[in-house]
Order: sequence, then C-alpha cells, then structure tokens
Amino acid sequence: MSRIAAVQMTSGVDVAANRASAERLIAEAAAAGATLVALPESWFQLGCEEAAKLALVEPEGHGPLQDFLAAQAARHGIWLLGGTVPLQGEEPGRVCASSLLFDAQGRIGARYDKIHLFDVDVEDATGTYRESATIEGGERIVVADTPCGRLGLTVCYDLRFPELFRSMSAAGAELFVVPSAFTAVTGRAHWEVLLRARAIENLAYVLAPAQWGRHGGGRETWGDSLIVDPWGTVLARRAQGEGVVVADIDLPRLHARRNAFPCLEHRRL
Repeated sequence: MSRIAAVQMTSGVDVAANRASAERLIAEAAAAGATLVALPESWFQLGCEEAAKLALVEPEGHGPLQDFLAAQAARHGIWLLGGTVPLQGEEPGRVCASSLLFDAQGRIGARYDKIHLFDVDVEDATGTYRESATIEGGERIVVADTPCGRLGLTVCYDLRFPELFRSMSAAGAELFVVPSAFTAVTGRAHWEVLLRARAIENLAYVLAPAQWGRHGGGRETWGDSLIVDPWGTVLARRAQGEGVVVADIDLPRLHARRNAFPCLEHRRL
C-alpha cells in the first residue's frame, strides 16, 4: 500500500503567509506517512485580481515558488504535487497555470498546464470568472509514474470533462489528482458527485486537494478535500478549515477490481 495526502488551504493575497501555511501542512502530511502529497490550486495566492499572477510568473525550473516546492519535497523525501504555479507560456500577457510534480529529491518529474479554463458566470460575490484573460490553456494530457502508481494530472475545472480522464485512463492512469479552488456555489452542487463519478468511470483513485473559505475580494471556495477509491467510496474527507486528509491506496486491489469488473475493456465508442 501507499499513503497519499490532500492539503486543504485558505490562501490569501500574502504569498509569504501562504507559503508558511503550505510548509506547515506539508510537514503534517509527511509526518502522517504520506508518500505523495498534493497542494490545492493557487496555493501561493488567491483572492486578488487574476492579473496579479503576471507579477509572479516564473520560467520552468527556476523561481521562488518552484524552489520552495522542490525544497519541501527533498526535505521530507516525498513526491509533492505543487497545486498550480504561474509559469511562462508563449503568449504575452498570459501565463500557464502549471501543476508541477516534484520527486523525493526535489526534481520536477512532470508538468501539466491546465487545459480547460474557467470562463463562466456564477451567482456569487465574484460573479464573473474569465481565466482565459490571463491564462494560456494547455494542450496535452500528462500521466506520470510515481511510487503510488500512474498519476494523471488535472486542475479544477478539468473535472467537468470526462473525456480528459478517459484519455488519461487509456494512458494507464491508476490515480487522478485534482487540485482545485471550486467556488462555494458550484462546489456545493457538483464537487463530490463529479469526483466520485470520475473515480467510478475509470476504476481509479482520485486525490482532490481544495481551497476552502473566504479569500480576498469576497471570493469563497467550497473546500471538502476528498480521497476517493475506484468504487466511488470516499476514503477521507476534510469538509472545512485548513488541514490534511490521508488515505492508503491499494494498487493490487485496484487491478483485481478492474479484472473482475472490466468496464474499461468494454468501451465501444
């Protein structure tokens, strides 16, 4: 078995304060025996204008945010999924919302750029979300080998697109990670059911670290960080507040389940 952990945060506009919270929670997850630890989307800053990300942009492999994540992974000897960080893209005035996976030596093992951008209207204090104004969408799926199995990388709004998860499943994914900052409105309605559906459809584990609470500018996120097994059972949950949830995953059991219930082999479309 392998132990995985989801970190739930209430990030604000102060990058240093958010980094201190992340450091404390990563240490808590490592102390609980987690081999793989995942931070939520925008762990470094949330609640300010989206354009603020432009001031924090880094080239891949260098910069304060990446150096912090690499150091934490190496310090604790864990694999660390760094939620998202703003990395340089190809389009001026926009950044990539990049989810970086660091190995236990602090090296970048995989990079996934968020494909589906949250351009929607929500009946909350923010009202209108237009990620495409400052974020350059990614174009490729990413599945990486880890000590906890084949890991499929996604970010937040990607959760609503089952074809992405099916593509990762076809590439051998056994575990999906979904670092998120779901709005309170959409999270209340859809968060858990979508996570459990993605697990059931693909007979895979789902690791979903989330932002929770009130942030700058009146933004409110749902939280409810979850770890879900391939049968859709919630193994661990943190409904509110900052903290960590951990669970053990059993890959031999996953493979036995897939052999006994081979729906992935029964696809016709």
